[in-house]
Amino acid sequence: MGGTVSGDTVTAVAEAEPARRRIESRLTAGDRVYRTLATAGAGATLVLIVLIGLFLLIKAMPALREAGWSFITTKEWSPDAEKPRFGVAAMMFGTLISATVAMAVTFPVSVSTAVFINEYAPRRLRRPLTSLIDLMAAIPSLIFAMWGLFVLVPFLLPLEQWAVDRFGWLPFMKAAAIGASLSNAGLVVSLMTIPIATSIIREVLSQVPRHECEGALALGATRWGMIRTVVLPFGRGGIIGGTMLGLGRALGETLAATLVLSLTFEIKPRVLENGGITVASALAVQFKDAQKMGLSALMAAGLALFVVTFAINLLAAFVVSRSRSGAGVDA
Repeated sequence: MGGTVSGDTVTAVAEAEPARRRIESRLTAGDRVYRTLATAGAGATLVLIVLIGLFLLIKAMPALREAGWSFITTKEWSPDAEKPRFGVAAMMFGTLISATVAMAVTFPVSVSTAVFINEYAPRRLRRPLTSLIDLMAAIPSLIFAMWGLFVLVPFLLPLEQWAVDRFGWLPFMKAAAIGASLSNAGLVVSLMTIPIATSIIREVLSQVPRHECEGALALGATRWGMIRTVVLPFGRGGIIGGTMLGLGRALGETLAATLVLSLTFEIKPRVLENGGITVASALAVQFKDAQKMGLSALMAAGLALFVVTFAINLLAAFVVSRSRSGAGVDA
């Protein structure tokens, strides 16, 4: 009953057991080629970003030495004058305001459009609507800028005048003249950012596991309840990523701001008032006639925009990594 097992018996049992197979992953020639190309592409992108930053920094150094820290707080722009005085305060303010207006329109419209195409549109219309959104994302920005200048802005003038007359007592709504304002520039930019953001968000939301959606409906959830508790949490990372990609285009958009805005190097806190400037529009307008110090100052302005855009992308990457698609949705 309580006998012991001899060493010979243990050895015999061990020899009788089949040897465990060790699973090894072996890369094929195609896998190696793909890995090499992907690694080279990622490395080239990082190297290119670093080289662009170094180029801008080197070219901007004379202007940065001349202006010092006042380059951040000064709104005037006369780098080629006898006594140079220049800075990016007005340009950065206009860039951030127009981008904020653009994203305030882009985010709800893009999410709503993506949800409608995936969840509400009839099946026979989903593919045409998807193709239309993708086609709009490929339209050149010049077309949007011209349409905004000749169609959208004149259409909005009566509405803006009504808003100024009714709500002019608000500090940011009062305006002596309207039309070529930062808000209109932001609205035109939103026409370009909406297709990009919508395309990305729709593609992410289309990957939601259908069995989870059907399970929520089977448990008694309404369609909107299912979207709110399953679809949107699953696509949180894609929603953030698509919105930030649209923001990146809004920050660097040139033609819309150049055509729509009445370009002035002033800080315009009243968003409906004529005038304003963005970094991209200043580069487009001032570059041709700039002299030595003016070129360096424009490079410094480009460096400031590069740093802001890079910081926003880093923040977006951090947020997306903390809220990847599918996070918060129980399997």
